[in-house]
Amino acid sequence: MAEQDSIAVIGAGVIGSAIACALAREGRHVLLIDRAPPGEGGASFGNAGHIATELLEPLPSPALLFGFWRELFALGGVLDIPSRRLVKFLPWATRFARAAFRRAENTRHLAPFVRPAVPALMGMLGEIGRADLIRQHGHYQVWLGGDGERRAREQARAMGELLVPTQPAAREFLESVRRAAGASSVAALWFPKCAHVLDPLEVVRAFANAAIQRGASFLRHDVRALRAAGHGMQVITDSGTLSVGGTIVCTGVWSAPLLEPFGFKVPLEAARGYHVQMPDSTPLVDAPILYSDANIVVTPMAGRVRATSFMEFSGADAPPDPRKPEWLRSKLRALGYACDDRVPSWVGPRPVLPDYLPAMGRAAHHPNLLYAFGHQHIGLTLCAVTAQAMADLVAGREPAVDISAFDLRRFGAGKFSS
Repeated sequence: MAEQDSIAVIGAGVIGSAIACALAREGRHVLLIDRAPPGEGGASFGNAGHIATELLEPLPSPALLFGFWRELFALGGVLDIPSRRLVKFLPWATRFARAAFRRAENTRHLAPFVRPAVPALMGMLGEIGRADLIRQHGHYQVWLGGDGERRAREQARAMGELLVPTQPAAREFLESVRRAAGASSVAALWFPKCAHVLDPLEVVRAFANAAIQRGASFLRHDVRALRAAGHGMQVITDSGTLSVGGTIVCTGVWSAPLLEPFGFKVPLEAARGYHVQMPDSTPLVDAPILYSDANIVVTPMAGRVRATSFMEFSGADAPPDPRKPEWLRSKLRALGYACDDRVPSWVGPRPVLPDYLPAMGRAAHHPNLLYAFGHQHIGLTLCAVTAQAMADLVAGREPAVDISAFDLRRFGAGKFSS
């Protein structure tokens, strides 16, 4: 099939669907390709729904590097690195450790990209008539127990240094959290500039549908490989070969096999998260709550409350670990939520590179091969700013925010090979 004037966006998660929407808005002939319906095949389906513009710093830090063991699942935490994967995981972990000592530099790259995320997403959803999917009510960070006040002051000071505004939470909110959890004391900060969406899957569908309404096509194919072909690309799928003018790889944790034949090094891991959903549950407040002691985010959504947690490095396609949703349900009950053993659960793989910066750019020796993936825990947060940046790259414009640090060549990617 020949579509030489088209651009194939491979992967219909929130990143790929937003990019397809932005490209179609500019009149480009877009093929959005995924093996699953938009939003249903990866991490986009089940994320926390929190637009996390406070997360300006990449995760790797000296403090985490030397204290990660406290977060291990075996010790009651949310970090799980199965022993069977240690040998394969070690090269990624080594790069993570190196990145921990470059946190300040990497923050200078990431922060300008994260800061405009809320107005960018609100604007993009408003433009396609789906402003109803997002609310800017901020979010809350909560600490239970005797040292909560101290920890809240430390976090407010740290956020202030990053120019992230916070306010002490209202007394009514503190009391509702304390009463629900049966805690002796509680402290909390409100982050007024953050936001949340009412249904992450509907956000993806909204972008994909808007792209289709603007002339894009959605193809349900499993993309097996890419091949350079003259001035264009060939997309090899389970249903045949497509000839296109260009491609953008947005396949999350499954991106590396598509790019490595072109000489790229892609040290990509899947940090799997779990959620449980409480249908018809009444939230404590119409905003996400981060329970810092438990590392759980609870978000009010349409018709349910969703709670998310865990960083599990068991492999993208490993079977779910039933202990994780059980742990979540137990913690939620202790926090005062009506969460019995029948509430549904989900697991999905977040694509993370060891420096916790995304991968965005184009192949140096083939300008029609581009990529956008690896947005770690904030893919939904960054979808709109990523979409605009990629539309700028396709059009030959300079993106509003410098994304050169997100080029895969930072990992020593080699020359293009056909």
